[in-house]
Formats: sequence, structure tokens, C-alpha cells
Amino acid sequence: MKSCLAVALATVLAGLPVSCALAGDLVDEVRVGVGGSLNGDSSHDKGLVGSAEVYLAPFHSSQTGLAKALLEPRVQLGVSGGADATDQAYLGLNWHVPITEAFFAEIGAGGTVHNGNLDSGTGPLLGCRFLFREHAALGVRVSETVNVMATIDHSSNANLCNGPNDGITHAGLAVGVRF
Repeated sequence: MKSCLAVALATVLAGLPVSCALAGDLVDEVRVGVGGSLNGDSSHDKGLVGSAEVYLAPFHSSQTGLAKALLEPRVQLGVSGGADATDQAYLGLNWHVPITEAFFAEIGAGGTVHNGNLDSGTGPLLGCRFLFREHAALGVRVSETVNVMATIDHSSNANLCNGPNDGITHAGLAVGVRF
């Protein structure tokens, strides 16, 4: 039962208590990815950054085409981090836009909480504990249930906190299993 395998993967990687009975009804997709920082100076994350994400089933509307894609976002729950990187837990909305039968684009926005430095130390100086997070992806459907994506995400405080705002930007690859 392929959906049970993916739900088990989601439970282990994201720490979410999801049963196989809810696969497809509640959980739309599970992803794992790896990337790195786009910033190369000493004030940014170093090394590889892994991620695990769960996408809940999309909202439903009676629209078609682009209106349907815009009115039916998915809730995204995720974690990312690495040995030399800032750990994050994030929540947001994700819009999946088909380009062709096989290719698609995604954009999303939400918030994140992190364990990084606020205003002193090594690595990015982030100013406050809670940040805004945006992400985008270009992907290809390689089978009925498997997607591969090039991803990019950015987290920062949008200069709303007193203190620094180095931000965190990662780019990488992800593999998703859809139900």
C-alpha cells in the first residue's frame, strides 16, 4: 500500500501523527529535500540543509483553470536544518500551478520559528525568533505519484524587528510522493 509507506515516511521525518486511513483525505503530499545556502559569506548558514514537509489536501472550490489553482491552496507543514545550519519549523500556504501535463510551478508564504542567532554570534543574525517565509519551486511529475522539484526559500523578519535582518535563503532539490 504505497500511501501507507508515504504516510509512515511523513510520520518519521516530520514527527506528525498521521495514520494510513487519513492518507489522501488529509495528507496530499510528503516531501524530503536537500539544499544549501545561497549566501556565501560568514554570516550565513553553511553545509547541507535537509527538509521534510507534509502538504495537507487542498481547499476545494467550484472554479476551473487558474482560478481553481489560486482558490485551492494546500497547508504546508515543514522542518529544515543541518549540522551547520539554522533549524526551522514552518507553516504556510502553498499554491500548485500546472504548466503542462508534466511540469508545474509552486509558490507559497507563511511563517517560521528558528533556533538561530538573534543579534550576536556566528551564522545569520535574524533579529527575532519568528520570521516570514516564502518559497517557490519548479517541478516535474515523473510518475503518477512522484514529483521532483528545484526549490528556493527565504526567511526574514522584513525589518519589523529591532536588530539585524540577515535572512536565510536556501536552494535545493526535493522529491515528493503524492496520494
